[in-house]
Amino acid sequence: MNKNKTNGLVTAAIVAALYVVLTLVSKPLTIGFVEIRFSEVLTVLPYFMPSTVWGLFAGCLIANIFSGSIVDVVIGSLATLIGAYLTSKIKIKWLCPLPTVLSNTLLIPFVIMTYSSTWSYSAYLLAAGGVLASEVASVYILGLILLIVLEKRKIFKR
Repeated sequence: MNKNKTNGLVTAAIVAALYVVLTLVSKPLTIGFVEIRFSEVLTVLPYFMPSTVWGLFAGCLIANIFSGSIVDVVIGSLATLIGAYLTSKIKIKWLCPLPTVLSNTLLIPFVIMTYSSTWSYSAYLLAAGGVLASEVASVYILGLILLIVLEKRKIFKR
């Protein structure tokens, strides 16, 4: 394995571990449909390093295993994978949180509706509103702050 692939694999593993730890530590911040997941801040990293897409996916998958719901493991992890992959393709810095916000807002309400056993369009919209609020706070606001700090400190270059 060449050095770049090894670095990418190690970086992905570190991001996965960070995602799991941040998710488990921030779990107490869940209030109803609104869950501020500090680990979601990391979903801006594929803007700088596409290799982190798989780390985010693996971290989300592992963290969601602790939820006890196979629906959360599958749909939640898929939402993170889609968002992270699309973030790696974004060229405009200010838009890079958008794919994760959208993928989670569209998919996670199905997980919430499974927990509540309520299946209706209004339940979907209510859940989507809560997810949107959560994602804007954790990904757009905090994620963009992280992105700017990493870029200003020249930790990562695009």
